[in-house]
Amino acid sequence: MPLTDIKVRTAKPKQKPYKLSDERGLYLLIAVQGSKYWRLKYRFMGKEKVLAIGVYPDISLSEAREKRDNAKRQLANEIDPGILKQVSKRADQATLENSFEAIAREWFAKYSIAWVKGHSTKILNRLENDIFPWIGKNAISEITAPQLLSVLRRIESRGTLDTVHRAHQDCGRIFRYGIAVGKCERDPSADLRGAIPPAKVKHRAAILEPSKLAELLRAIKGYQGYFVTKSALQLAPLVFARPGELRNAEWSEINLKLAEWSIPAEKMKMKQAHIVPLSLQAIQILQELYPLTGKGQYLFPGCRTKSRPISDNTINAALRRLGYDATELTAHGFRATARTILDEVLEFRPDIIEHQLAHAVKDPNGRAYNRTSHLQVRREMMQKWANYLDELTRRRADQKLSREIAENEFR
Repeated sequence: MPLTDIKVRTAKPKQKPYKLSDERGLYLLIAVQGSKYWRLKYRFMGKEKVLAIGVYPDISLSEAREKRDNAKRQLANEIDPGILKQVSKRADQATLENSFEAIAREWFAKYSIAWVKGHSTKILNRLENDIFPWIGKNAISEITAPQLLSVLRRIESRGTLDTVHRAHQDCGRIFRYGIAVGKCERDPSADLRGAIPPAKVKHRAAILEPSKLAELLRAIKGYQGYFVTKSALQLAPLVFARPGELRNAEWSEINLKLAEWSIPAEKMKMKQAHIVPLSLQAIQILQELYPLTGKGQYLFPGCRTKSRPISDNTINAALRRLGYDATELTAHGFRATARTILDEVLEFRPDIIEHQLAHAVKDPNGRAYNRTSHLQVRREMMQKWANYLDELTRRRADQKLSREIAENEFR
């Protein structure tokens, strides 16, 4: 039965907190000390969540229901009301309903659920530190290209051109969202193309020469640190996944019989499920690792706690220990290594390589390849790549290392 004002007002505390249910997920939580809190239970993307609505009697029953209905409308528009509340704490919704900041926070609440935490944090910090202080309170429909440019020039004055371009892109997405929801009619960021100097592209340090790669592989083979870290180091060049995907790999994603690592969409940068065929060499590494970590969740748990994977700096730190500084090699650099040598030495098709790298690849008809596309060809490529790395590791440093390996054995 729905609650009444009298029932809410006369509810007494008990020895333990308890709930009085209303309708559509709304309930009143009565604490042991007598405080009364309105809460809304809801589901978003298959997960059950709770939204704090307010404290009784500051928020009456009718007001709580009104807030509940507002949250339900947000859910209908695929907006998580909990995230929207979290990112809007410092925004006065009454006065900023059509402001750039309000629309930006609504856009963020809607789309950040699909982003990894680090990415969403960077975007929100960029908006709060570099954009909102200057045009946040302005009506989004009244912001002009010169106004936006003046804000971006402030960032440019710090010499951070990459941040300028990212902020420009963020603002463009917000304006286009504003157009879609009827808050503005055009995107002034489009008028600024060419007004900001291009940023210098910074490529992550990587080893691209076979002879130097051979030295690295021998150094990894001789690594004398934590066995879990060594296993991650050995697997990294074989699978060339993104560092975050590798360190967060779980045993439930590994199928040793099929020789596949199936990475779920929520762990991928592009939010599309991905399959990594496992070579015989990769399988051997995993089989040796399994007795140590196989009963846990992660392939590579941290040394302090098994409930979390190794940190995002573990592999880079191991590379530094092997004598490779950040200007020579990073964990992400294994991807560039594979991309270059698979193309230039082993002569695999670039689109197959790009697909295995989980980059956005489309077929001749403009359709994105799915997770199983070219799986057999990719499986063959990954095995030949692993064989090539084995051959590099075996050869002496003073022997000729180049295209001859591919020509003689790996075509």
